[in-house]
Amino acid sequence: MQQRLEQLPKKAEEKHAENRRFFTKLKKRPPKDLDYTMQNLHNEEFEQTDCLTCANCCKTTGPLFTNTDIGRIAKYFRMKPSKFIDKFLRVDEENDYVLKGVPCTFLGADNYCSIYTVRPKACREFPHTDRKKFHQISNLTLKNVTICPAAFNIVEKMKKTIKF
Repeated sequence: MQQRLEQLPKKAEEKHAENRRFFTKLKKRPPKDLDYTMQNLHNEEFEQTDCLTCANCCKTTGPLFTNTDIGRIAKYFRMKPSKFIDKFLRVDEENDYVLKGVPCTFLGADNYCSIYTVRPKACREFPHTDRKKFHQISNLTLKNVTICPAAFNIVEKMKKTIKF
């Protein structure tokens, strides 16, 4: 897995222009069954992929924390939301709450998340490849293929499945 992760940014960069062209076409003419196709590709990939062997998302990027996330996680820790924010979060340039640093504070050495049951929505939905109206998140997907081997594989299969 470590070798795959080291090669991923280079492979994603090599495919970037091709992926951008593909997503431009996808935005203009999304197939009627796109959500169904993406759900199938996502499910197939995650039948083979164990995120616990990777956790690169948790090691290299941080999720956005919504106010709902903050309230739920603060309650889990039995602390006030303001205390949780002060201890773990900062406001980024887009005025969103994010972790103070990476790797994620809640990631253990065994790649398990210590707040898994109450993790942020962004973590639960990552890499967002089974999201409805998938064609609307092309910029996010282009970023995620540089981080997540599963997202990279899904996009490669997607380009073979969806023909323009």
